[in-house]
Amino acid sequence: MGRGRRRLRLLLAVLVTAAVVVPLTAAARPGIPAPAPAHLAPLTAATLDEAYAANRANAALASRTAAAHGDSHRAAADREMAAPSRRLLAFDGRGEGRATEVFGDLAHADRVAVLIPGSDTSLDTYGRFRAGASALYERLAHEHGGSRTAVVAWLGYTTPATVSTTVLTPTRAEEAAPRLGEFLRELRAVTGPGAQVSLLCHSYGSVVCGRSAARLDVDDIVLLGSPGTGADTAAGLHTRARVWAARGADDWVANVPHVRADLFGTTVGFGTDPVSPAFGARVFGAGDGGHSDYFSPGSVSLANLARIVLGETTEVTRV
Repeated sequence: MGRGRRRLRLLLAVLVTAAVVVPLTAAARPGIPAPAPAHLAPLTAATLDEAYAANRANAALASRTAAAHGDSHRAAADREMAAPSRRLLAFDGRGEGRATEVFGDLAHADRVAVLIPGSDTSLDTYGRFRAGASALYERLAHEHGGSRTAVVAWLGYTTPATVSTTVLTPTRAEEAAPRLGEFLRELRAVTGPGAQVSLLCHSYGSVVCGRSAARLDVDDIVLLGSPGTGADTAAGLHTRARVWAARGADDWVANVPHVRADLFGTTVGFGTDPVSPAFGARVFGAGDGGHSDYFSPGSVSLANLARIVLGETTEVTRV
């Protein structure tokens, strides 16, 4: 009981600090004008190339708009998204921005990994999120001969800032959950019902997956560096998917209080630690990495993630 109270006091201290810091940091970044997302035909295997081209064109226009607004950093980020090699299922350059990018031949993949990012992920920081998706795809290609696998980087929601009040509450996750559900339904229209889909949820992204799990048609849900899901147990997610969890030895999220409390009508915290025996997930090895290292090339974590996506579950190193 004493430990629970201490953790709750620490959580409240973080919340108070964030309430002071966030208004100052948020005000420093002005809104970024951009065109509305491209109008697309319903997503199918036959319309993929059309969607990719339309979203690249939209990113190019967003780049020019940001440059005219005097934001060279965002203009450069949007310009990279518009490169001919990029396969964008969705792009929205407004505000913090949203994008969904494909690695591999999605229409013919029988194994698909969908990455859900955590806090501080936006078009301005998208490069690091993309690097993780690319590293996973390269690992899958190496293990699986480069065919019949695809990776999707889904930045389909406005992520919270790491130092903010929103990162301690499920509000952003609740907003994201229906969007993720709709995207996965669209994904099934492209891949067909036989494809095995794994959802890889990093940090606050695991809260999004927790809020969505009961409504998602996926085969695996993987919680990486998770502060909690809002559920007390893996069974409490009410999903048919296998539920996995991992945390690197140097991940600071281990020090986050795994508590949940209702304060002033708002839920703060996300409850049970997903790597604890009490939660009941399949806990696997993530090596010595930190919070941003789960997709690092050559890592124990990346090797295990590839095995999960490929269905080689008996090869996953457990802890």
